[in-house]
Amino acid sequence: MSDLVIHGSRGLRGEITPPGDKSLSHRAVMFSSIAEGETQISGFLAGEDTLNTARAMRMLGVQIDDLGAGRFVVHGKGLRGLSEPAGVLDLGNSGTGMRLLAGLLAGQDFFSVLTGDQYLVKRPMGRIADPLRTMGAAIDGRTAGKFAPLAIRGAGKNIKAIDYRSPVASAQVKSAVLLCGLYAAGATSVSEPHKSRDHTERMLRFFGVDVREDGLKVSVQGNQALRAAGSLVIPADISSAAFFLVAATIVPGSDLIIRNVGINPTRTGILDVLTAMGADIILENRREQAGEPVADLRVRHRALRATEIKGDIIPRLIDEVPVLAVAAACAEGTTVIRDAEELRVKESDRIATMAAELRKLGADVRERPDGMEIAGTKRLRGNLCESHGDHRIAMSLAVAGLAAEGVTTVRDTEWIETSFPGFAAMLENAVH
Repeated sequence: MSDLVIHGSRGLRGEITPPGDKSLSHRAVMFSSIAEGETQISGFLAGEDTLNTARAMRMLGVQIDDLGAGRFVVHGKGLRGLSEPAGVLDLGNSGTGMRLLAGLLAGQDFFSVLTGDQYLVKRPMGRIADPLRTMGAAIDGRTAGKFAPLAIRGAGKNIKAIDYRSPVASAQVKSAVLLCGLYAAGATSVSEPHKSRDHTERMLRFFGVDVREDGLKVSVQGNQALRAAGSLVIPADISSAAFFLVAATIVPGSDLIIRNVGINPTRTGILDVLTAMGADIILENRREQAGEPVADLRVRHRALRATEIKGDIIPRLIDEVPVLAVAAACAEGTTVIRDAEELRVKESDRIATMAAELRKLGADVRERPDGMEIAGTKRLRGNLCESHGDHRIAMSLAVAGLAAEGVTTVRDTEWIETSFPGFAAMLENAVH
């Protein structure tokens, strides 16, 4: 176990470049594995979660050369070139890795088993198992396939295309069904109640796949070959940048530039909310990488005011709610977060854990079934906090510690390595 000790800060300054986008890193290594030819990936997030996905693809027969510094060469096997693994595929702590890979494996003609750590095996998998069974795959697991380990007997050429109406707006559910649909005869579609992240759609197009959208419905025609992307550059993760966006906003004296950040509109809810709260954030040098919009973000300290976060914006910032709760604790007025019940089935129950830990720091937080009410305070107070085995909780509490009086210690922070290796060092270098 490792602890992170945070002292109240006089400001964050200079320039940083967060690691590559985790969601895109998972997809880059999976999609290039089933493409025809060689893809050179740079900017890959070399965190535990994404490295577990790369390890799983190797066990499925794909040659992946690790050149270091986030650079990989993937020798694609084509749509039907994967082979049955000799052992269990362990995805560690990654729900994205497990759910997307389950969709890919459901379309194969072999048997495989997916598992994860003590936290991942508690996360709901029935939401992907149900539609994949409808498509013809045989999927079993604990509690009738609702929890991992998952045993998957792919249906191969017998996979059926479906028109699926997802009860939740989830990029992971949508992606699992669409990836399985690549192996079906006919068009597979997914409709959602709200638009979720569209990284899968964008990256499939980057690999030459025809993906069609009609409002909240996304469709893919089966048996399309993926063409090797040649060079694929992954931008920095806005979910990682989020911790520095909030930190530089709430800590007086801050003036920070965050380089090369992906600003996919399905992920920029945090920019919209912070701007609505009065934050000073400027987007510079806009451009595109691997089908994704990118920019440099300049953020300076500014006093925040409370807001209400709810409805359609929630899927666009679901991973950033913990650190937005920190911003709310430092804002004037009471911020209300609604429609975020999905947070209860993340790496931890992020509503309960964030509320409990912010209270330790002197914040006035009232837990709701689907969110929180947070009354802003003039100054947080340093204290001993717990990560609850959740990387985003750990980093959010570190940000809170920068704005608190005295010393904040966050216990059990090794989980940060799953998504943001080098977080502590980058934070220390930015603080002045």
